Amino acid sequence: MTLRIGVLGASRIAELAIVGPAHELGHRLVAVAARDPLRAEAFAETHGVERALHTYEDVIHDPDVDVIYNPLANALHAPWNLVAVAAGKPVLTEKPFARNRAEAQQVAAAADAAGVTVLEGFHYLFHPATRRALELAGNGTVGDLLHVEARMAMPAPEADDPRWSLEMAGGALMDLGCYGLHVMRQFGHPSIVRAHAKEQSPGIDAWCDVEIAFPEGATGLSANSMVADDYSFTLRIVGTRGDVVVHNFIKPQDDDRLTIRTPAGVSVEHLGTRPSYTYQLEAFAAHVRDGAALPLDTADAVENMAFVDAAYRAAGMAPR
Repeated sequence: MTLRIGVLGASRIAELAIVGPAHELGHRLVAVAARDPLRAEAFAETHGVERALHTYEDVIHDPDVDVIYNPLANALHAPWNLVAVAAGKPVLTEKPFARNRAEAQQVAAAADAAGVTVLEGFHYLFHPATRRALELAGNGTVGDLLHVEARMAMPAPEADDPRWSLEMAGGALMDLGCYGLHVMRQFGHPSIVRAHAKEQSPGIDAWCDVEIAFPEGATGLSANSMVADDYSFTLRIVGTRGDVVVHNFIKPQDDDRLTIRTPAGVSVEHLGTRPSYTYQLEAFAAHVRDGAALPLDTADAVENMAFVDAAYRAAGMAPR
């Protein structure tokens, strides 16, 4: 079954997250809409979308659209996902799932009641590099877990970028830290020890570091910066017998290395430069088409937003 995809917004992330994967996998990009109709038309022409429509509602209710991809600003994820759920259209939504736990719970309840899938786009979890790192952490290769560290950094977005907007639910923890906190939760049910943040403007964190504790005694760090000199997305898992590093767990297509250090020595594995977004869309399509299981559900999304809220409070800031 070829998915017929409707895209909400003509965002930059959409080219990487849905356009490329859809073309690679043979799915159709049927419709797109944006606040600026000219931008939607340009996006459609550039990326092979069959038609540009006037509104997001038009895309969601288009009878030729099977599923929705939602890459809108953070504050617009939940409202438009609710519209899609009401229309019975499965959604692949960019993270974070919502502005806060309460809003996430509202979407989850609606989706679960309607039997409509809303998949939060933690694409990193679908890539072999991440799967292999988690396997090595769980099979005793690096021993018992001691520490998990997710470091995410990027240069500052433009001044008018929604990531600097409190109204649009921006901030480093929302945009980057939701990944790092999600990674921590792959190792159990951690709690937040403390958090530190630097506000770029009232309520908006330019960087935020979150210290984590696991029930068994291991520690974690989610370090997130939107004011770095360069891009860096590393995941390091440390155990009693060694460690494993995923050199770019968010963009393995740029660097697919995984380095393992144990008493036996150092080895480097290359897990493939096929984008994690392609694996994600492949899994989403298999779920929509055949009911194949997904590694993420709405309960996971609600729990992650609760963790984000708690991290903001620990940093002395209010959740979005």
